[in-house]
Order: sequence, then structure tokens, then C-alpha cells
Amino acid sequence: MATTQPNSSISKIIVITIAIICAMPFSLFCSIPEVTPPIALLMGLILSLSLGNPYKKSSAKFSKILQQVSIVGLGFKLNMTEAAQAGKEGLVFTICSISLTLIAGILIGKAFGIDKKITYLISSGTAICGGAAIAAVSPVIKAEEHQMSVALGTVFILNAIALMIFPGIGHFFNLSDQNFGLWAAIAIHDTSSVVGAAKQYSIEALKVATTVKLLRALWIIPLSLITAYAFKSKDTKIKWPYFIFYFLLAILVNTYLPTFLSSNGVEVFNSITHGIMIGATKGLTLTLFFIGTTLSKEALRTVGVKPLVLGVLLWTLISVSSLMVILNMHS
Repeated sequence: MATTQPNSSISKIIVITIAIICAMPFSLFCSIPEVTPPIALLMGLILSLSLGNPYKKSSAKFSKILQQVSIVGLGFKLNMTEAAQAGKEGLVFTICSISLTLIAGILIGKAFGIDKKITYLISSGTAICGGAAIAAVSPVIKAEEHQMSVALGTVFILNAIALMIFPGIGHFFNLSDQNFGLWAAIAIHDTSSVVGAAKQYSIEALKVATTVKLLRALWIIPLSLITAYAFKSKDTKIKWPYFIFYFLLAILVNTYLPTFLSSNGVEVFNSITHGIMIGATKGLTLTLFFIGTTLSKEALRTVGVKPLVLGVLLWTLISVSSLMVILNMHS
């Protein structure tokens, strides 16, 4: 006990210190650049795999809440016209990509002899929105803890890679802000990583990516219902993504409230929403740090080769096919 206590104390201090650094917009105060989403995730990973995270359970719960609150905050910089346009652009992609991913995942998983439930969880997470879809579908198919761990670990690893490489790929292909936002929303699993990648690209890409991804996340509901029927699950409670409705409410407030305000009122409102936007983007950067701290060596060992290969194949399929469609559509 005496030998582990100092390490635990040091880990606690480091976690809190890095969290504060990730949350601070340093570029506003001095020449030190602010922490970007990939760097925040990387710092969390390094910390977890080296010293460990003494706040592991708390970090997982806090990151989930912080992500949802931050996403709602992003709604205050969107209007209904932008949201409708982004949703229209992403609707066809959403239907086709979800269907393609689920079918391909089930076929590949069967060919590789991967556990049926693990296959379905990885396919669902890749098709819609990563951890949120896995969390929603798991109780419906009565998945066990180790099956969830394998699926979440697989998706997490690919999220981290996507966050690092997607902006560079977007610039290589000279994607417009709108096209990159659309691609990121379709091809990256979790919302926090989608937002992190899009934020690096541009503010416009961030708006498109956030809207398309969250509207895409609503498909968790029909997916859960179809899953319950396919797995013959009765009396199963479905986890509704309520925070998405608050996100849409924020868009409505930002769109229509200024029309009822005086010119001075609009200036004040814009200042407030600008502050909310800064807080939301930094909140998502902090979310990625905490997500990074939740990945342990045990979780990496649990994943195994076959589920990871399944995840990589599905991710490559959806990433490459959607990118080709976007390039050809706007060529």
C-alpha cells in the first residue's frame, strides 16, 4: 500500500492538471497554442497506459455528460436553414451507409467465425455513432460485459486513428468544408471524434458534421426496434438519445429568438452564444481527454485480432465508399 499511494497521488495531480490545460483556450491569453482534440486524446491515452487513471469510473461518466452538454452548446451556433440543408445532404448517405455497414458486418463476422453479438455490436457502432449505438443495442440483444468491452475497444481504437488522420486526408483531396463535414459524420464512429476532426478542418465543417452526425444518431431508435425484433427480445427498454432533441431546441432558439430582440439585445445574445460555442468546443476537447484515460491495457488485450480486423474492414468500407461518392458527386 505504501508504494502505490504516491503513484496514485501523482496520477490524480497529473489528470487534474492536464484536464485544466485541455479546457483552457490558451491562444486567447498567450503565445502557447490551445490543446487540439487529437492531442487531448493522445495525452489521455498515454496517461492511462503509463500511470493509469485513478478516476476511471468517474471519467467515463463525466465524459458522457460533458459530451452531451457540449453538443447541445454547439446548437447555439446553427440555424434551421443550415440544419435542414445538412440533414437533407446526409439523409440518403445515412440510409445507404447504415444498411451497407450492417449487412457487410454480419457477413464478414460470420465468415470469420466471430461471436454473433460482438459482430452485431461492432457493426451497429460503425453504422451509426460508435459507443452510443453499442450502449443502446447491448441491452436489447442481452450482450455480456466482455462482449461490450470488445466492441467498445474496437470502436475506440478506430476513433482515435480517424481523429488523427481524417483532416489530413480531407486536405489531400481538397474537400470543401461542407464535404469534409459530411464525410466525417458518415465515416467516423463517435460524435466527439467527429466534432474533433471537423473542428480541426474549419468552423463550417464543424457545423455540417455536428448536424449530420446527430441527425444520424436518431437512427439508434429504429435500429433498436429492428434489433429487438431480430433477436426476439421482449420488454426491452430502449435508450432514447434525448440530448439530440435539446440540440435541436438550441438551434430553434438561435434561429428565432434574435427576431424578437432589439439591436442591443441581439448583440448581447450573439456574445452569449459565442461564449457558449467556445465553451462547447473546449468541452469536447476535454471529453476526448477523459475518453482517452478510460482505455486500459486490459481493454486492449480483450479486443483480440478478429474483432479488430472486422472493425477495420467495416470502417475502411464506409470511409472509402463514402469518400468516393462525395468526390464523384462534386467533381
